[in-house]
Amino acid sequence: MYSRIMVPLDGSALAECVLPHVTAIAGSVKAKEVVLVRVVNPIRLPASVPATGDFGFREKDRRQLEAHRSKTAANYLQQLADDLVVEDVHISQTLIEGKVADSLADYAVSHDVDLIVMASHGRSGVSRWVMGSVAEKMVRSSCVPVLLVRAPGCEPRG
Repeated sequence: MYSRIMVPLDGSALAECVLPHVTAIAGSVKAKEVVLVRVVNPIRLPASVPATGDFGFREKDRRQLEAHRSKTAANYLQQLADDLVVEDVHISQTLIEGKVADSLADYAVSHDVDLIVMASHGRSGVSRWVMGSVAEKMVRSSCVPVLLVRAPGCEPRG
């Protein structure tokens, strides 16, 4: 049922709290693949900044910064993939560029993902409205089942 499991990660310990759950699920359902995914937002120069770099930030600088960010993200995913061991399950990693929730939902559909496992901060009210929630957007926009894991230390409201 869950042959390919996607795990969105953003470099935080919160996002990584799902990994023990992923290991248990992938092993018990005999998944074929776990895909660790990181979305890198493109750096856009403001329209008011000339391409000539009069403000100290040129197109060349932007490309170098994006290359550095992508390399750092790829190294991060590789390290997690090396540490994640599930018997008979292939662990892969993918970098995506774009808006986080949209890019993740598109990737899941176009790569035949069967389950998305991700962490949730557990924010509510104004905090969630102001900061947005990638997890909430994924639940609303994804055609693939999404399993949310609450942040460690989450306490039930009474």
